[in-house]
Amino acid sequence: MKNLIALAQLIDRLNGLVGKAMGGLVLAAILISAGNAVVRKLFNMSSNGWLEIQWYLFGTVFLLGAAYTLREGAHVRIDILASRFTPRARALVDAAGYLLFVLPLVGFVTVHGWEFFYLSWQANEMSPDAGGLVRWPAKLMIVLGFALLGLQVVSEMIKTFHRLAAKE
Repeated sequence: MKNLIALAQLIDRLNGLVGKAMGGLVLAAILISAGNAVVRKLFNMSSNGWLEIQWYLFGTVFLLGAAYTLREGAHVRIDILASRFTPRARALVDAAGYLLFVLPLVGFVTVHGWEFFYLSWQANEMSPDAGGLVRWPAKLMIVLGFALLGLQVVSEMIKTFHRLAAKE
């Protein structure tokens, strides 16, 4: 069990670093958005590339930040039900939810997202909009985000089973 706890701690650290880095991307998105708005209002100019980079940054923050959000226990829960459960029952419900719903979804999106990314990367897919950006980096974030989420689910399950075993 010690090795599994060490693995969970490693995953937690990885997702903690990634999650904290997302703060920098939020700042970048804000600055780009503000700069783009100022240029548009003052000079009546705009660029599809600047708009797309805002979308890419938002998508990256959302996708790569999901694992950090899970690590911090900040995902939405149905507290009306969960508050009535014992800690052990909540842990069992969490573990069942991870196994039955989250991990299959993560596996599906990661596998199919890889193909989605790879085809885009092979073709060097570009935005159809004038001045738009290359598309494959945004598609890669889908794969990375769900892979990190899958790792965090594994970490949460290890910690849950460790708590359950320690109380028995």
